[in-house]
This record gives sequence, structure tokens and C-alpha cells, in this order.
Amino acid sequence: MSLRSSVLRDERGSALFATAWLRRAVLAAMDFVCWGLALGVILGVRLDFTITQVEWTSVVRYGLTAGVLMIVLGYVTKFYRGRFLVGSFDEALGLALHVGAVAVLTLMISQAFFPGLPRSIPILVPPLALLLSAAGRYLFRVLRERMAGAPLPVGQMHNAIIYGAGDAGRQVARLVRNDAELSFRVVGYVDDNIGKRHLRIHGVPVLGTGESLISIALEQDATAVILAVPGADSALIGRVQEMAHDADLEFFVLPRVSELIGGRVAATDIRRAEIGDVLGRHQVSTDLSSIAGYLTGKRVLITGAGGSIGAELARQVHNFGPASLVMLDRDESALHSVQLAIYGHGLLDGPDTVLADIRELPTLRRVFAEHRPEIVFHAAALKHLPMLERFPDEGWKTNVLGTLNLLRVAAEYDIEHFVNISTDKAADATSVLGATKRAAEQLTAWQAEQTGRPYISVRFGNVLGSRGSMLHTFNAQIEAGGPVTVTHPDVTRYFMTIPEACELVVQAGAIGREGEVMVLEMGKPVKILDVAHRMIGLSGARGVGVVFTGLRTGEKLHEALFSEEEHARPTDHPMIRAVSVPALDPADLSDLRV
Repeated sequence: MSLRSSVLRDERGSALFATAWLRRAVLAAMDFVCWGLALGVILGVRLDFTITQVEWTSVVRYGLTAGVLMIVLGYVTKFYRGRFLVGSFDEALGLALHVGAVAVLTLMISQAFFPGLPRSIPILVPPLALLLSAAGRYLFRVLRERMAGAPLPVGQMHNAIIYGAGDAGRQVARLVRNDAELSFRVVGYVDDNIGKRHLRIHGVPVLGTGESLISIALEQDATAVILAVPGADSALIGRVQEMAHDADLEFFVLPRVSELIGGRVAATDIRRAEIGDVLGRHQVSTDLSSIAGYLTGKRVLITGAGGSIGAELARQVHNFGPASLVMLDRDESALHSVQLAIYGHGLLDGPDTVLADIRELPTLRRVFAEHRPEIVFHAAALKHLPMLERFPDEGWKTNVLGTLNLLRVAAEYDIEHFVNISTDKAADATSVLGATKRAAEQLTAWQAEQTGRPYISVRFGNVLGSRGSMLHTFNAQIEAGGPVTVTHPDVTRYFMTIPEACELVVQAGAIGREGEVMVLEMGKPVKILDVAHRMIGLSGARGVGVVFTGLRTGEKLHEALFSEEEHARPTDHPMIRAVSVPALDPADLSDLRV
């Protein structure tokens, strides 16, 4: 750093320090003056200024003593040294406590130090002084909020409606007002709570309920709607998105509550809606104590850690503080990406990344001997249905024999928990992918019988945004101007976001019993055609059509989470159900070869 920059930095620091002290001095002086004004008002209203000379002396002495006590007490408690944000509710409480303390102290010494002081003075002056001081702070807060941020020219501002007049909505309005980069002007709220229909928030009215969003947007000449309901589910987001699309409004949302830092909304949290918001947003509740009980301080191995599911599992497991986290994959670039995402570097030179193929049993034995894992999440798999229909041997080698290799080594090293990631295509399998994953479930159940350990499988449907998924294909087709290809107009699938699915996978590992297949609650199946139309609408693209290509070999029109012979039973978690699958002895694998 140059000498000139160092000097400039010191000068700026000194200037900020001086400004802060000046502001605090003004605040203390204002409180002193407020005690004097309150004293004068009470003297005029209550006594009409008709008091004796002795009483005048006591009154003046009382006023000076109260003001000085207020300043001294505030300095000692750091009340005037930046302890609270000026105009905040915290400061209001602090102000009330300080005024109350001064009132008590002056009342206690009034007989000794203020002889002849009218009895009404120490009783009536403090509440009025508090009112005047609070009013001054409120005025300061209003001026600060109005002056904060440089407003854009009117032509560059966009009128916005905030959907939700709760705490998040108020935070969004404040951010929009103070952050010029957002370029919004809030012209009104809508809220489904009819009890808020006459509410005004910082001068901005609640104009109606969500059902009136389109007409309100037209009346207010709005061009955007911000859904400020962090707990909104996919149904609400989808409904508002449809209304926004019909009214040609830009649509913005907030993250889930669990994704907000400290429950507070930041300007960067306000983002355009994505298809994951519309199809995901399952309300996942997590028993953190049970998860921490089996992950914290344990040695954890994740196979397929470079994939979409494996990477998110690694991120979530890392947050629970395992003793060690080993990420195994045969794709070195994928390992680089996940290490960079979790640890902030991609050096690939530590024991946390292992380049290996689960098809190689001797390699797995060396990995287990070195790292001695206690818990295994098995996410490595080949998953593209059409590709496995063309190359079934590859699916068999990875999804079946690779899983068997892991199960054998896990048993040899007495693994405490083994969680196999499966798919809804294993239920009434009609494809190579489904058959191989079904065999993996049955092998896991067999190994659980042999060890008596909680070796389980977790079955769920499509995850939004996984690598090579339908959404990536649709996005690329939309960006290219279309058309978007859909196999069949009636085809449906279950959907869940990657974080939601992985959160439930980790939870399932905590509550699953040996041999069970834990099935995640995916909500209602969604028509792929509707997904295509929604994605086109969210992109804002015009003239993008949809063409139908026909179902591919082994592909179902509608997926099922359970086979016809399976009977689901509830678990300790409302979004996880369990079924039993017949165990498959590895000696009988040859009879199932696809």
C-alpha cells in the first residue's frame, strides 16, 4: 500500500470517527434540551409559571440535574456511544429505561436537593421528556430513510407490487427504497389476509388480496411483482407466477426461510423466479438432533460425490461437522468442482478427495483401509435411461456390481450406516435403469440382513437441476429459440429440488432400519408439458413452441413411487415412508442379468 493511500485511509477514518462523535453529541444535547422543554411545558400548563423564587431555584436545579444525569448515565452505559441504531425499537427501549432511571434518581433526591420543588414536576416531566426525545429520534429515522440512497430518474424506475405485507414484505420495501440498483418503486402491497386491507406500511397501502393482483397492477401501472413470502410453497408460487405472466409482469421471489441468513432479507435475495421455485418448495422439516447424532464426529464417505446429488449431500454433511468427509468419484473435474464449492479451493491434494471407480473391488478395499469410514452415502450411478437401454452392460457393472462391491467392503469394515440412493424407476421397473436400481435395493436389503446394521435405500423421483436433467435440455432449447421437445403430451413425473431431496436423504439415514427402502414424499406428479410451458413463460421468450417426440424404449408415461405389491408405512418423518423389498442374495445375481 502506498503512503498516499495510507494517509487517505487514515483521513477518511478520522473523518468518520469525528462525524460519529458529532452525531452522538447532538443526540445527547437533544435529550438535554428535551428535559428542559418538558419542564417548561409542565410549568406553563400545570402552574402557569406562577411559582416563588425558591421554587424557581429548585426547578432550574432539577432541570439541570436531570439533564446532566441523563448524559452521564447514557455515556456510562454506551447509550450515546453507538450502542443502538438511532430510531430503532432497541434504542426506544433503551431510552425509556434511561429516562426511567433518571426519574427515579431525581425523585429520590428531590427532598434533599430541590427544596420547595412542586410535587407534580418530578412526576410529570419524565414522561413528557421521553415523548419528546422519542419524537426527535423518529423524525431522524424518517429523514434518514428518505434521504438514503440516490434515487434514480423517474424514467428508470419500475413500479412494483409486493405480494405479502408481513415482515419480509416490509424488509423488501425498505431494501427497494434504499437500494438504487434494484430500480423499483413500491406502489402497493397485496396480501391474502383480509385483515390487512386498510393497512399502510411507511405510507404504502395494502391495495387488496392476491386475487386482485392483475387489476391492481394495471391500475398502478406496475411492471413487476415481488413475492415476499419466504415460506411460500410451490402451489402459491405457481399461482402468482401464472398471474404475473398473464399481466406481463416481471416476477421475483425470495429464497426459502432456511436459506435466509438470520431470517433477514438482503437485496441479493430478491431474484427472478425459477422453475425450481414453482415445482419445488416442499416444506421440509428436519430433526437436526437426530442427524447430528449420527453424523457429527463420524468418518463419512460419499460415492459419486461429483454428481448433483452427491455434491449436495457432501455440502450438507459437511455442515454437521463430521470427523472426516471423503468424496469419491471417477470424474476428476467433478471432484475439483465440489471441493471448490465446499472448501473454497480445488487443490485436490488432500485426503478428502479420492479418484476411484466403484467397479474396482480391490481399489475400494484400499480406500476403506486408508480412510476407515463409519458412514457411507452411495450416490454413484449411471442414470440416463435411454443410454442404459443402448448399453445395458454398463448399467449392470456400475449400478449392480458397483453397489455390491461397496456393500461387501462396507460389511468387511463394519460400517455403521449405509445409505443407497435409488430412484422411483425401481418401482415396477420397465427399463434397464429401473431394473438395475431395483437390484441395488435388494442387495442392500440382503446385506442389512447379514450385518444387522441400518443399511437402507432411499427412493425418490426427478430432482430439479441435476446435471444432464430435463431442465438443462429445456433451457438450452429455449435459449436457442426452440422448439422444446417433450416425449408425450400426457407424460408426468415427480419433482423435488436437489437440496430438499438431499435433506430428506440425510434424515432418512437417521431413522431408517435395516433393509428398508425409504421413499420420499414428492407431492403430486407434474405434467412435463406444463413444465415446458412454465419455463418458456419464466424465460420471457416469445414464439417458442413445443414438439412431441414419443416415449422412448423403457420409458413410462407415469412414474410410481411404489410397486403394486409394496405397502407403504409411515415413519417418524411426515415426508418419508418406508417399504420392504425382498432381499437378493448375490449368488442369485446371474438370474437377473439384464
